[in-house]
Amino acid sequence: MKRILIIEDERPLAEAVGFSLEKEGYEVEIALDGEAGWEMYERGPYDLVLLDLMLPGVDGMEICRRIRQGRATPVIMLTAKDSDVDKILGLEMGADDYVTKPFNMRELLARIRAVLRRTDRAPAERSEGRLEVGGIVLDEERHEVVVDGEVVVMPLMEYRLLELFMRYPGKALAREYLLNKAWEGDFYGQTKTLDVHIRRLREKIEKDPANPTRIVTVRGVGYRFEPGGQSR
Repeated sequence: MKRILIIEDERPLAEAVGFSLEKEGYEVEIALDGEAGWEMYERGPYDLVLLDLMLPGVDGMEICRRIRQGRATPVIMLTAKDSDVDKILGLEMGADDYVTKPFNMRELLARIRAVLRRTDRAPAERSEGRLEVGGIVLDEERHEVVVDGEVVVMPLMEYRLLELFMRYPGKALAREYLLNKAWEGDFYGQTKTLDVHIRRLREKIEKDPANPTRIVTVRGVGYRFEPGGQSR
């Protein structure tokens, strides 16, 4: 049974979402503020976290940042602000997806299923061995990335994108191809989401993320992985 942690300060909403998830067969725990949510998360593990952006005490952005420092637990951000800035900030902090309040419960359930499907499929699909390109090692059996001898924690989407790039070094990959392959047809939202994930990936493997030499932009097409570029 999948365990989901809901960190949401609006009790009626948290309980309504929790009730719907339990009806779907998930085990649910609820925290009504950021500090309690972080304490519960540390006692985990959980298969997914539903995280409100605006929380008393420790806010959602900080909790997401802490999660991403040590684990790749999927995070779906809940936000009452329908602005591109807030969505991008959530993704940059490491969220896998976002849902804007008020949301349709069916849509939320669909997104949860999509994220969990991708997570469940990852180990089986990556049991062939390892990829090694110019100082970066992607160990498919351990689901681990090593950059210049240092293990780097990556959420699933960043890992998937890096794997695609390393499988096709020097080849320009279209944005539509990357979205379709990395999200396995379960993509929701705007295509700029891809740009945010690429930006986060660059921060982990580039010497100078502002002037990338490994993952370069191909204008009008998408991105290309240059194996001869400089790592961190």
